[in-house]
Amino acid sequence: MISLALDVGGGGTGVPLRELALVGLTAAGVTYLITSLVRVFAVKAGAVAVPRERDVHVIPTPRLGGVGMFIGVACAIGLAAQLPALNRGFAYTHDMIAVLTAGLVIVLVGIIDDRWGLDALTKFVGQLTAAGVLVIMGVSWYLLYVPFGDIGTVVLDPLQAGLLTVAITVTTINAMNFVDGLDGLAAGLGLIAAAAICLFSLGLLFDQGGDVSYYPPALITAALAGACLGFLPHNFSPARIFMGDSGAMLIGLMLAAASTSASGRVARSAYGPADMFTLLSPLILVAAVMFIPMLDMIMAVIRRTRAGVGFYTPDKMHLHHRLLEIGHTQRRVALVIYLWVGLLAFAVAASTLVSPAVVMPIFGVGVVIALIATFAPRLRRRYISR
Repeated sequence: MISLALDVGGGGTGVPLRELALVGLTAAGVTYLITSLVRVFAVKAGAVAVPRERDVHVIPTPRLGGVGMFIGVACAIGLAAQLPALNRGFAYTHDMIAVLTAGLVIVLVGIIDDRWGLDALTKFVGQLTAAGVLVIMGVSWYLLYVPFGDIGTVVLDPLQAGLLTVAITVTTINAMNFVDGLDGLAAGLGLIAAAAICLFSLGLLFDQGGDVSYYPPALITAALAGACLGFLPHNFSPARIFMGDSGAMLIGLMLAAASTSASGRVARSAYGPADMFTLLSPLILVAAVMFIPMLDMIMAVIRRTRAGVGFYTPDKMHLHHRLLEIGHTQRRVALVIYLWVGLLAFAVAASTLVSPAVVMPIFGVGVVIALIATFAPRLRRRYISR
């Protein structure tokens, strides 16, 4: 298990916590300020979402919020490259440059889709291209730990690593894109997921004494969490601007890149052979932070396939639509989904830092609270209204 001992004086053993916090705050501040300008530009450029039957917004709303988020991320990473405590992470790895390059690709694809619209195949090719950029620039799953069959750590060859990385990246991008249908939902989920992966990455950093090879996931997630935080005031219900595909796909790409950077390089030799949970936790964390969006995506694919239409055909049966039908407002729907995703993500992340015996009772209480919050409108109609 990852041992975590904070240094209240400013950062622990070789871990620049204050500098990482500055990176996050920079991303938040720049995103918040730039998004106001992007909103004006989107209106003039005609990148406006006109309400459709399946939408929950009722007035035309500008898109392209992902442009502001990307600028915020780029500025934050640029600042990190100039900070003496963080620039070591740029000297030994190209992960941050890879994320910015792939992020630029996916944002450009999103801008075209937000303004003019793209068919599903063209958009998918754009996603594959962005994921391929990550692989070509070195962000890839090199190692997998298999806990059964006495297999242990599997070292992937370049083709296997590339295919696995592309599959995970494209799946995560589409999961975030599928769930982006409600004010503040994708930005909030991105913030929670990035914070959880950042927590796990900090655990790796502390456990490895500040090894610079573990800087990238912490930097990537700090910048992403800040960008999501800075965008939320513009996007929470009632939204003044949507992030559009440019933003949702950027969040998915960065989460996949951070998870790959944090998880695909954790070798068994770095920990004790008995510490199986730590060795498995990267994969578990990836699943946990994306469980709700991916579940919604899988249910949508199954539902549409059974209906005899393409899996990419839009409908009004996503998870957030069902919660609205129960009786939640748009704001409460977002908060309920935040609660479930945060509960799953931080339960896994916390279990890498402290004993699961401490985490599980708290997790159990959290599940009860989340269930009550989810079905509160029905419970209120059934018992209080009588």
